[in-house]
Amino acid sequence: MESLSGQLLIAGANLFDPNFRRAILLVAHHDDEGAIGVILNRPADTTVGEAAPDLTALVGAEERVFVGGPVQPQSAVVLAEFEDPELAGVIAFDSIGFLGADDPAAVTGIRRGRVFVGHAGWGPGQLEQEMDMDSWLTDSARAEDVFAPDPVGLWGRVLRRKGRDFEILATMPFDPSTN
Repeated sequence: MESLSGQLLIAGANLFDPNFRRAILLVAHHDDEGAIGVILNRPADTTVGEAAPDLTALVGAEERVFVGGPVQPQSAVVLAEFEDPELAGVIAFDSIGFLGADDPAAVTGIRRGRVFVGHAGWGPGQLEQEMDMDSWLTDSARAEDVFAPDPVGLWGRVLRRKGRDFEILATMPFDPSTN
């Protein structure tokens, strides 16, 4: 399978895992060893100032923290748009990437950023198997997806932009059995 690094994963209709139901993920890295990414549309009730005060200089104290996934939920990662992409620890696409392990307060040249607690991860072949089971759809990531002002509505918006064949899926209720 071709690398999905820098792509969006869109939870399909048959993905009922509560961690990923109606999720939009940005794949940060994907190769033969597995994949890693963050969920873009799960804002938490907690602010960066409450959860990660050391990161307020990068994104602002009142910005919401996002639930990036079920792996290492006590660890924070910063996804940012960099003026100079070489300052990123990992580039996902264009100038969008993740801070490296260095002191985040020392980083300059961030246009905008978001803090995520936890991430999503797949072992070797696991994501490919999920793709074969139609658990995920894909689409090209855009900066406006990463920094959407209404992240909760992102799943439906990304599906609708994929075209007419996906519009019905975008209107599907969260739990179709209650329809």
